[in-house]
Amino acid sequence: MANYLETGLKVIELEITALQGMSARLGKEFSDAVEVLLDCRTKVVVTGLGKSGHIARKIASTFCSTGTPAVFLHASEAGHGDLGIYSPGDPVIVISKSASTSELVDVAPVLRQKGSKLIGILGRPQGPLAEASDIVLDISVPREADPLGIVPTSSTMMTLAMGDALAGALMEGRGITEKDFAKNHPAGQLGRNLLLRVDDVMHPLQNTAVVQQDASLKEVVIAMTQHPLGAALVMNGKDQLRGIITDGDLRRALAGDEDIRELNAKRLMTADPICIQPMALLQQAVKMMEDRPSQIAVLPVSEEGTGIPIGLLRLHDVYQPSQH
Repeated sequence: MANYLETGLKVIELEITALQGMSARLGKEFSDAVEVLLDCRTKVVVTGLGKSGHIARKIASTFCSTGTPAVFLHASEAGHGDLGIYSPGDPVIVISKSASTSELVDVAPVLRQKGSKLIGILGRPQGPLAEASDIVLDISVPREADPLGIVPTSSTMMTLAMGDALAGALMEGRGITEKDFAKNHPAGQLGRNLLLRVDDVMHPLQNTAVVQQDASLKEVVIAMTQHPLGAALVMNGKDQLRGIITDGDLRRALAGDEDIRELNAKRLMTADPICIQPMALLQQAVKMMEDRPSQIAVLPVSEEGTGIPIGLLRLHDVYQPSQH
């Protein structure tokens, strides 16, 4: 009977071994490649065929999102008109496991004539494409990780990792900040978290359930029903936040052994809850709610300096467009 877990683990272990081998032999040629890409004032062209082409497309996308303009050029279409996307001087990253992909070998001289630097991410340090390249980044593997040892597995993982390594080095070289990254992702969750602040999506205090410390369980339930945000802020007077009561707190109280007629807000609440300030980025709010042993789904929002509560932020608000 086949042991699928053992096979899966072996695939992963072989890919890890291949990555460790590539890491051990990476040297000056990598830094040289980064310098060529940093000197580019136009765009980077990334090309490949088959599985290498799929990875090439992903590398080009990663470059674009991290501050390096790049395009994917399909190797088989390059010689049939798609070289029109190329501008003289564009550095070209050529990806090939065999280092002899005929479609790439055919266009390499044309690219060289246009003054382009060729960076080969190649599975063999010899071969026509290695000879045509100005810089060779060696992604050779002892064997592929699949049971037959022939399916592009370790080799594609190596290519992807090399592309990520180049992107990371380029980000450092260009001094890319979180704000820069966000500008390239205005419609995605990453950009949303880096561009929007808590006060852009929070629920203001007038739309939030608020109760006093001595409020009865019934009063708490009524307030949370009128403002169904999953929590109520427990106050002492108008400005002092003492605690928070969540839907979960209510369920646990009702499931407990205590006489619910004796319960009030002070006994139900979590005292001195963690708060966030309105000018904080959503990314910070997500970290506060998720990067903890026990995740939380709501955060009171308080004024900086005074600590006076001004609203409530839910994790749901971070991941959904605001409706208020």
